[in-house]
Amino acid sequence: MMSLDADKAAPAVGPKIAEDRVALVIPTLNAAKHLDTLLPALQMQSFQPRSVLVIDSSSTDDTVARFQAAGAEVVVIPKSQFDHGGTRQRAVNRLSPRIEVVVFLTQDAVPADGETVARIVAAFADPEVGVAYGRQLPHLGAGAIEAHARLFNYPPESLVLRPQDAAAAGIKASFCSNSFAAYRRRALEMVGGFPSGTIFGEDAAVTGRMLLSGWAKAYVADAQVHHSHCYGLGEEFRRYFDVGVMHARAPWLLERFGKAGGEGKRFVQSELRHLARHQPMAIPSAILRSAIKLAAYHCGRREARIPRPLKRRISLNRRYWA
Repeated sequence: MMSLDADKAAPAVGPKIAEDRVALVIPTLNAAKHLDTLLPALQMQSFQPRSVLVIDSSSTDDTVARFQAAGAEVVVIPKSQFDHGGTRQRAVNRLSPRIEVVVFLTQDAVPADGETVARIVAAFADPEVGVAYGRQLPHLGAGAIEAHARLFNYPPESLVLRPQDAAAAGIKASFCSNSFAAYRRRALEMVGGFPSGTIFGEDAAVTGRMLLSGWAKAYVADAQVHHSHCYGLGEEFRRYFDVGVMHARAPWLLERFGKAGGEGKRFVQSELRHLARHQPMAIPSAILRSAIKLAAYHCGRREARIPRPLKRRISLNRRYWA
């Protein structure tokens, strides 16, 4: 469905990864509204993984039929069984033992050009790289607030972060993306795979464990997808509540890589500068959103004191509390 010769985020000191050694995995749920752009973007890729696996959470639209028609293997699971980490590991376990690199893409992340997959796979020519993630660009028509979030977290310069550099990078060291990232299967297995029962941040947990185990992380800025969200205030609260829960339940991330406060402060400062140049009228909204995110995050960190029914109401991932 979906050939390898691209700029690299790391030295090409290892062999190229062949197409039959790479799998593309896409978790889906009612993805039909994205497929008119996603499927053609995948079909135009110069590097075509031989294995394309879709894990569908019982869509009620034509997601399954359209991916099957495009040549993908589709596995349908009950919606209640979806788990951010567990479902991804289920996909990895299903792949042929020949697969060396697994590329994960969410249904709303659309490759920006025909070299997107080739470039992220090329990062694994460096034998020390265990995980690589690409650059996310805002969708056309995105507002200044959502565009800045992509610019801040996904800059135009590529980077390879090695274990000896992780301490200086702080909490940002474990940053990755579950929307567009690739994993060396051997490295993934060494750290126990994706954790199950996670509310959020399975990508950060795996990336952190890889760094602690001696693997490097590559950010490949020229492997690009269009992916952004325009969250309402309620969605911002729910999302950052879940981030707080993740940090509360995986305290080792903050203990080993540092707290999130410094990175949050840098984000707010950068956002205000960006809005002052591009959309000054959005500054009050941005300040309000920052306050909501901070409050939600601290609520999440203290989730043990909150009754479960209330946690379910204020969480973005409500099935987690079922």
